Amino acid sequence: MKIALLSYSTKPRGGVVHTLALAEALAEAGEDVTVWSLGRGGDSDFFRPVGAGVRVRIVPFPDGPAAETVGERVLRSIATLRDAFDPSPYDIVHAQDCISANAVDGRCIRTVHHLDQFTTPELAACHERAIVEPYAHICVSRSVADELAAGWGLKAEVIPNGVAHERFAATDPAARAAWRSRLGRYVLAVGGIEPRKGALDLLEAYALLRADHPGVRLVIAGGETLFDYRDYRARWETRAVELGVEPVVLGQVPEPDLPPLVAAAAAFAFPSTKEGFGLAAMEALAAGVPLVVRDLPVLREVFAPAARFATTPGSLATELSAALTAPDPARRAAGRSLAARHTWPTAAQRHLAFYRSCLGAGIPSHFGSL
Repeated sequence: MKIALLSYSTKPRGGVVHTLALAEALAEAGEDVTVWSLGRGGDSDFFRPVGAGVRVRIVPFPDGPAAETVGERVLRSIATLRDAFDPSPYDIVHAQDCISANAVDGRCIRTVHHLDQFTTPELAACHERAIVEPYAHICVSRSVADELAAGWGLKAEVIPNGVAHERFAATDPAARAAWRSRLGRYVLAVGGIEPRKGALDLLEAYALLRADHPGVRLVIAGGETLFDYRDYRARWETRAVELGVEPVVLGQVPEPDLPPLVAAAAAFAFPSTKEGFGLAAMEALAAGVPLVVRDLPVLREVFAPAARFATTPGSLATELSAALTAPDPARRAAGRSLAARHTWPTAAQRHLAFYRSCLGAGIPSHFGSL
């Protein structure tokens, strides 16, 4: 089977991590897989090496003019990928985000990782078309599939993410010690400073947490994004000064350094307001790190046996304090077991079964060439 997986970025966002891991697992299962993506900011490859069995096609996407809006960037992204992509060699075209789904005019299978509400008109239209136009849908959790059914009347196949369990479960002790030496005892969040990641709530929680744990630091890693969150980050920085706290903002962490950074954390905070699965949180469980997440239906679905749940900055601080002071071997064991069950080979086999069902129904052939 010739499969094209399409992404909008080469950076280490959750959907891109998913795309590469799925591509490698499909290739290891004997399939012919090509990953397509836009190469933003001069990128000519992904943030990490991709398995030798996977073909990679990076479409150059130079920076636009300084005055380019988010909406204009979205439209230019769609047009650039559309002009470069040829669907004819592929049996399956599988888009992982709204930009790549629009680039193939919806003639694809679409994984809906999570659902958003955008105010930028071009992005809102991109999001809507990428839901209603694809001929088949996959969701990484039942909660998102239920949202898709309730909002659009669409039925999606539910195929949870895998996780690179051993990569996070068996990290180098010296690398972990190096992070602890550099940062001390810390609560880690991965995903950057943006509204969907609940960064302001986490900041408020950290200020409360310091009353009982003055030596604990808040460390934030990651945050590469297509969107412009400068105003939100400015508010976050202003609020940090008002609260008298100084979180450590690492930005994008080199890929080999991420597992020991996660494993060395005293607790992992995941206060996202919108998620489809929570891959970074699952990686923390693989590393045996206590996990505190926002109390959302999707995160209850995915993490119920293994995480602590919070709804407000106050309860987030309370649960983080408990995670720091009250070892919970049963919850830790449940987390490791949960992460170990989510394998990429299993996810790949379920994707292949779904692809075959679509081909068997003749759905892709209904759409012809682009």
